[in-house]
This record gives sequence, structure tokens and C-alpha cells, in this order.
Amino acid sequence: MFDKSRLDTLPDSPGVYLMKGSDGTILYAGKAKSLRKRVRSYFGAAGESRYHIRFLVARVANVEVIVTDTEKEALILENTLIKKHRPRYNLDLRDDKTYFSLRMDMGEEFPRLTIIRKVLRDGARYFGPYSSAASAREALKELYRLFPLRHYPLETCRRRRRPCLFHQLRQCSAPCHGLITTEEYQGLAQGAALFLEGKNRDLMKIYRERMAAAAEDQRYEEAARFRDLIHAIEVTVEKQKMVTGGGDADILGMHREGSALSLALLFIRGGRLIGSRSFNLAWELEDDEAISSFLNDYYSREVFIPDQVFTPLPVADSGALEELLSERRGKRMSVTHPLRGTKADLVRLAGKNAEAALRERRKREEGAEAVLAELKERLHLRNIPRRIECYDISTIQGSYAVGSRVSFLDGKADKGSYRHYRIKTVSGADDFAMMHEVLSRRFRDTPAKDTHPDLIVVDGGIGQLNILIAVLRDLHVEGIDAASLAKSRVERDMAADELARSTERIFLPGRKNPVVLRQNSAPLLLLARIRDEAHRFAITYHQKLRGKETVRSTLDAIPGIGPKRRRELLRRFGSLRHIREASREELAATPSIPPPLAESIWIALHENDEGGTPG
Repeated sequence: MFDKSRLDTLPDSPGVYLMKGSDGTILYAGKAKSLRKRVRSYFGAAGESRYHIRFLVARVANVEVIVTDTEKEALILENTLIKKHRPRYNLDLRDDKTYFSLRMDMGEEFPRLTIIRKVLRDGARYFGPYSSAASAREALKELYRLFPLRHYPLETCRRRRRPCLFHQLRQCSAPCHGLITTEEYQGLAQGAALFLEGKNRDLMKIYRERMAAAAEDQRYEEAARFRDLIHAIEVTVEKQKMVTGGGDADILGMHREGSALSLALLFIRGGRLIGSRSFNLAWELEDDEAISSFLNDYYSREVFIPDQVFTPLPVADSGALEELLSERRGKRMSVTHPLRGTKADLVRLAGKNAEAALRERRKREEGAEAVLAELKERLHLRNIPRRIECYDISTIQGSYAVGSRVSFLDGKADKGSYRHYRIKTVSGADDFAMMHEVLSRRFRDTPAKDTHPDLIVVDGGIGQLNILIAVLRDLHVEGIDAASLAKSRVERDMAADELARSTERIFLPGRKNPVVLRQNSAPLLLLARIRDEAHRFAITYHQKLRGKETVRSTLDAIPGIGPKRRRELLRRFGSLRHIREASREELAATPSIPPPLAESIWIALHENDEGGTPG
């Protein structure tokens, strides 16, 4: 138990406190304006009356404090320590969903929009976020109809003899072939940026002025183009619902049931609601502290920071948080709790989204529980298979042989427990021996902290299952159920009019005949999804290794390129494709690559291009 007499010795200054268990494990990391007052609040009568806090306080054996000069420094340090130690009682925002943004660097001669995963502080303009690459591509598709910006890198386009198909579709202005001036193209890029930011009034005003000027100068074709563009923008804008007077904002909503906390962010861009994102978290402390920790963690990542963030509760350290986020953003932003009006309505709407997300999560969990219980019953397992691992081998005639392990927890992919294995001891195409090596390494060399699964599934038939059983027996691994899943096969019947496929079969230890589950049943679909994911994961790694070898052999075949220069080129450009897309000047700008060698590299990588080897 924690010695409460230490509370009076704590400093009355900003800093971070670390609550530790009896074994020294950090249970919770928090920040405070006054360390003494904040830590005392947990152990006083008020703290003990809050049932959420009692669970934490009962486990605390020691409290360590780190003093900082300001509240902002405490926020930064708290975020760093949480990410480093992942304390049990802090928020954990890790999720498996990737959000996308559109990026445009206005400093380029002919700016181009690209889809990216991370928002960097690189001076470019970012728009979004979009919940998927498909939705980002759909936004681009709509945009190109209004603003025909280039689609591809300039060097790639300039190597073509004529403009690309998008130019013929009037979705690219072909700057690579000089069919638009730099000034005209910059106007298109600025228009696209204003449109994506929702500044349509400013955009329409600019285009109406240009249309009038063109008509006055009797440039009627140009005036007609502006007229058509204005009409197209008006039609598009009519479909988009305006929710605020303009500007960018993130709206945070919250819903809580016991220790289950659901947070939802609504994204307002240019006054339009463009999307949302939800987080289902475990949280056992105060709600206002959860909001503060969430905002500090979420906006420390490579995400867009808007002009305003609206919260469902006041944030105690909002001043320090605003200062920190404004510094990260590069200009002023605010964190406010609206009490009335449209902004308060939006916060309530975000709260409804958070409630719906938690309800949907509960339904998924209940469904997954039922599927796992049925799987236990049908396969006669010892326990409900909450953690299932599956293994697969990928090789081409023994070359670049790799194994994969995927892990599913409560019916969902646990990608943090995925592993690749480069086959080390087997030569030739011997899948059985490769599987034996992978499984042996998994249970012989695995750290103790790597939890053993309830069920292991291997891709294949009775032979693969026997290998799994032998490895578990030889390494004295107990308490784990085993199974193999054999893919369906085409059943040959020369007299039949159509080909028929057999059902998927599950082989179990000690049983001669396989178990056949009803086709398209939830338990079988789960096992098939896990098996297919293991196959995908193995194939991806196998292709990566082959790709590295292709890059190595391609570059090493060029006179003057050795291991050091190859690494330098890959470090600078990222991939062989990007090296091939680079110009002679960009290649020569690489340290240790003189202009004559850059010319040789460029020619070697383009000798099979259309039109033959450049002179």
C-alpha cells in the first residue's frame, strides 16, 4: 500500500506523476498543474468515494513524480511516457484503421494532389481526412472534373510522346507538354485548394471576376470555360450540407458505460461535415481527464490540427493544451466547450455517434462470443478459442522461403502479434520441414510475455497437423488445441455437366475423418478468414524479399553502383520505381552520384521504354 504520509512532501509545481504497483510496473501516468494537490485528490476522502478511482488506488504501492517548468512541458512529457510504457489505466488509442488525406505542395511548378497516410509538417497543404483510400480517390475523381490537375509525376509524363488519356477526357491540363502556362496552372491549383477547404464564396468571386474580364477582352472561349466551371461548382456545392459558417473544426463527442468509454470525432472542413472517426476505449478515471489525455495523444500524431476543437466537457488544462497544439500546428487554434447554439448541437451529435459506436461494438462482441462458443462445441476444444494462431509457408521451389504467423483475438485480427519467419535450416521445396522449423521457433524461442494461444490452426491436411502435434509434444507445450484446415478441392466427375467443389475440411488430433462444418457458417468463415490472412501475410513477405533481390540485381548490374551507392539511392528515393521516375538532375543530386554516373543510371533504367534508349 502507498504511504500517504508522503503526500505532504510532494512539490506544489507542474509535472508528471507515475503511479506504480508493488512490482514496479507503471499503472498510470498523469500530468498536473500542482503535483501535490493532484496526487492527494486520489487518496483523500473524495477520491476514495469515486468507485472508478478506488480500483486504481488499491493497486498503487509507490508514486514517482517528475517536475517540469510549465504545464505545457508536463503535457509533452506525459504523452511521451504513456507511449513508452503503455500503462494499464491510461488511454490506448492504438487502432487498425488508417485514415487518408490529400496533399498538395504549392511550391511545385505544377502542384499535384496525392493520397497520403500521414500529415507532415512540411509546408504542403493537406485536405481531409478520408476514412479510406477509396473515398479519397472518389474526392479526387470529382475534383479532376472541375480542376484538371496533373495525375502523374512530371518526369513520367514528359517521357511520353503525347499527353495521357486523362487529357483527352479533359481531366488533365497536360502541363508536361506545355499545353497550359505556369500561371494558368497555379490558378487551377489555388482553385482546387479553395474548393477542398470549402471556401466556395471566395472561389466563385474569383472565377466570376475572371469570366467578366475575359468577356470584356473578347476572349469568349475563355469566358465560356469560366462560366461552365462556375456552374459545375454550384451544382457540386448544392449537394454538400453546410453545418457551420466556415472554417475547420473537430467535434468531440463522448459516451460512457462503466469502464467502457466511446469517443467520436466529427470532421468539419470548410464548414462541411466530411467524415467521422470513433474510438472504443477502456477508462476507469474521470471523464475530463480522459478528454485531456485523448486530445494530447491524438494530436501528437501525424494528423491534421484544425482551427477549433469543441469538447463535451471543459478541459482543466485547456490553456496549456491550446498552447501546445498551436505550436504543433504552426498557428493559433482553440479548444472550447460550447454551451449553446450550432456548435453545442454538433457536440451532442458527436455524442450520439459515440453512443452508436459503443452499441455497435457490443453487438460485434456478442456475435463473436457466440461464434467462438460454437467453434468450441463443434471442434470439442478444451477452452473457448479467444486467441487463435494460424501458420502458413510461402516459397517458389524453395527460393525465398518464408513462414507467417497471424493471431486473432476474440475473432479480430491482432496485428501486433503477427510474425514473419525467414526459413533458415531447410533447403529445397520441403513444406513439411519448413513448417516444423517455424513452429519450433515459435514455441522454443518465444519470449515468456508472448501469450500462448488457445487454438493453433495450420493450413493443410493431416500431414501438417501431425507436424504441429509433434512440435507441441517435443517442446512440452500443453493446454493448446490444434487443428488443420484443408482448402476445398475440385471433385472430378467426367460425367457431370459442371465442376463441383468439396467442402472445407477440419482435421483434429486423434480423429481419422475430418470435421465438416456447414458451408458459409460463421465458425467456418472465421477459420477460413484466419487461414487466408496467414496466406496473404506470407505471400506479402515473400514478394517483398523477391522485390529486394530484384532491386539489388538491377542496380548492381549498372557499372559504378556498389552496395554503398545502392543503399544511398534507396534511402533517398525509397524504391526502384521512384529511382526510375527520377530525372537525371535528381539522380545527380544524390551524394556520391556524379553527373556521368547519373546519366548511366537513367539510361540503364529506361532502355526498354517506349521509343528505345535515349540518346
